[in-house]
Amino acid sequence: MQRAAKCLPSLQGPAAWNRILPAPLRPQVLAEDLTADVTIIGAGFAGLSAARRLTQIDAGLKVVVLDALPIAESSAGRNSGFMIDLPHELTSEDYAGAGDDKSLIALNRQAIHFAREAVDEYQIDANYFDPAGKVNGAASVKAAAHNESYAQHLASLGEDYELLDQRQMTELTGSRHYLGGLYTPGTVMLQPAGYVRGLATGLRRAGVSVFEESPVTSFSKQDSGWLVATPGGKVSTGKIILTINGHLESFGYERDRLMQLFLFAVMTPELDNDAMMKLGGQPRWGITPSDPMGTTLRRIDTGQGGNRIVTRTCAVLKPDMRLTQAHVDRAAAVMQDKFDRRFPKLAGLKMEYRWAGHLCLSMNGVAVMRELEDGVYSGCVQNGLGTARGTLTGMGAAELALGIESDITRHFGSEALPKKLPPQPFRELGANLVLRWKEWRAAEE
Repeated sequence: MQRAAKCLPSLQGPAAWNRILPAPLRPQVLAEDLTADVTIIGAGFAGLSAARRLTQIDAGLKVVVLDALPIAESSAGRNSGFMIDLPHELTSEDYAGAGDDKSLIALNRQAIHFAREAVDEYQIDANYFDPAGKVNGAASVKAAAHNESYAQHLASLGEDYELLDQRQMTELTGSRHYLGGLYTPGTVMLQPAGYVRGLATGLRRAGVSVFEESPVTSFSKQDSGWLVATPGGKVSTGKIILTINGHLESFGYERDRLMQLFLFAVMTPELDNDAMMKLGGQPRWGITPSDPMGTTLRRIDTGQGGNRIVTRTCAVLKPDMRLTQAHVDRAAAVMQDKFDRRFPKLAGLKMEYRWAGHLCLSMNGVAVMRELEDGVYSGCVQNGLGTARGTLTGMGAAELALGIESDITRHFGSEALPKKLPPQPFRELGANLVLRWKEWRAAEE
């Protein structure tokens, strides 16, 4: 049996987090036929975490990692870099989860610990892994009520938090836009491209073969395992781990069960001294909106790629995983307006970068981390939580492939299958109408 890719990753705009770092070395492209014990398809948070977990379990394994794009140019280098330990359910009103939140918190912290150890082991720049915590910003009375509700939920779990007033939010961000905020200390703020590049470099030094610009076009069953094909070479492998998030559907798995969602972001140019004086506030912070459909903001400094502000909002469902420049332009205009309203002293500052990132969600919020067929394992469907959830599903897929049971495999192994989605065209039309309505409702956030 052969599984051929229906489509390959195609993302609009540059991966700005990658572009603001020093230029990487020339991509290492697969240009020969190889053999491997395990081949990982996808070199984002999940794929690179899977590779590291495999080497932890058995340092003698021959592991190959393949990605269609250069390292950190895919969605891993396009997210906002919040590695969150607490419940962060995007479909809820206030992020509170619907299940066993204490168990999920413990797993998220396991992922953060795994990542922290990788930073130390691979000597990744500490600026790319900043345990600074984050703030849920509230710009309306309704959003402040969401924060109060979430704070009560955290109190019931015995978790630390601090409610911030408008003065404290202004001192933090330099903006008077927010009425208040909810600070939680456990989130790690990543420079996502720097962290992912550091993982790939460390894995290569540890003997893992990581290939970029080597898209997998198909894989097929053979007597001794599987044959993975790319344009430049093939890999004969005993097992496959798929860490390709929504592109799982492209290979024929979970069809009509995965929501292919795209979010958008913009980044300022390097702020000069005059702009920073006008802005005020602290040099590093991260704000998620109290309403999950609101606007995410980050301010970074020279240690993370320059003194800049990142704005992220707007979402569109595209089942075919294909965007146009018009989608990016529309979102960029919305984000420019949101930036101008938050920072009127910098209003009109033209953004240097604008881009889209690909998310994958299931209707019932479950991941797909299991054995899909004999010798093929999945660490996919992160539900918009790619840093922590991707790390966990990558670790779990590696453990499954080597027959190891853990808290991670038990958690994801007990989840239901993704629910079937409504048929087209109702799926795309209906979902995007709902997204636009929620976007409008959360306009101030």
